[in-house]
Amino acid sequence: MSSITLVEPDWLRSLSERQPVLADLLSRTTDEQRRLGYFHTIREICQQPFTWLQTSTVMRSHTDKLMSVLSGVQSITLTGSGSSEYAAHCVRLPLQNDFGVATQAVSGGAFLTHGKNALPLGRPGLMVSIARSGDSPESAGALALVLKADPGVRQLVITCNEQGLLAQEYSDDPKVLVITLPPETNDRGLVMTSSFTNLVLAARYLGMTSDFRSYQKICEALSRLASTFFSAHFGKLADVGKGKFHRAVFLGSGSRFAAAREAALKMLEMTAGRVATLPETFLGLRHGPMSYVDNQTLIVCFLSSNPLLRAYEADLMRELDQKELGVQKVVVGESIPVELLREKDVALECNGLNQLGDDNACVIDVIASQLLAFFRCMAEELKPDSPSESGVISRVVQKFTLHSTEN
Repeated sequence: MSSITLVEPDWLRSLSERQPVLADLLSRTTDEQRRLGYFHTIREICQQPFTWLQTSTVMRSHTDKLMSVLSGVQSITLTGSGSSEYAAHCVRLPLQNDFGVATQAVSGGAFLTHGKNALPLGRPGLMVSIARSGDSPESAGALALVLKADPGVRQLVITCNEQGLLAQEYSDDPKVLVITLPPETNDRGLVMTSSFTNLVLAARYLGMTSDFRSYQKICEALSRLASTFFSAHFGKLADVGKGKFHRAVFLGSGSRFAAAREAALKMLEMTAGRVATLPETFLGLRHGPMSYVDNQTLIVCFLSSNPLLRAYEADLMRELDQKELGVQKVVVGESIPVELLREKDVALECNGLNQLGDDNACVIDVIASQLLAFFRCMAEELKPDSPSESGVISRVVQKFTLHSTEN
């Protein structure tokens, strides 16, 4: 059963009744939506609250095998490429806290260039390959390389595509545990949307296998929060996306800096580079990158729930205002102080986000950024399903030569 059959009669229709912008998009015929190039992407963005619950069920079904693979590990490496790498960074810190062992996120390309030297010390180790399609050259190349070079590293694959190379090649390999997420998560649009957040939540479960109920509560709370977020802020993000900016800066701390990296990539991809983007930490912006911010730069702030972090973040936001930098701020968080907002700024309040904490807030940051990028793409008269008109980028990275390494 397709995601459209599952979602559109219920959640999507309900949301469109509360959001005129979405209602207008969906009022066009299917053929017209396809011609304008947003048929898949808008559904893949909006279905996420629903798919997160599906993913939690899938992960629970693999609990026993996961506990076996995770037992006694002394190091964890999360790997992916592009958005999948940023998904790995979103969960690195919480997993390191859960396991108390060295945990790092490494790009698939780093294994191709540096071999097993890209792995942390500590055996037995675990390598978690995160992938939407599982067909990119780095995905298969990195896994094959480490399997051969270091048998002391256990292998786990989390992918959205049961027909992809990773799933097909290793589903029967006793040395590799393959988990395939629901087919709805395998986005058909060019950019990763539903796949990204579901991969994040799937990987998050690795640190909670002994307490599924707590994990389920997090997924359910995030699903409710995201549903409310869409209902409350869909139109606001549409308005911001149509605004006058040619650059965008995305700011986050800790795990939410990883969300900022994904947010920046979404805006860059979906505008075919017409909007230049920069992800940075709040404290890092002062050290040179602030020179990037001019009076036509949109500033998107993921405001921490941690009082110490929030104090530093608020100081930076005030400094930007004092220097009259940026055309507009968009702030995502809960209990956003009104004194941090200028006249044109937009506060996207998320009641309940502080209780969930920064380690679980990444997916909310990202869905806000997906909508923002979607509407900017439409404003640029590009097609969200395939915004790269010249084919510079594609849904799956094209094959390239994999050179040998002695490491």
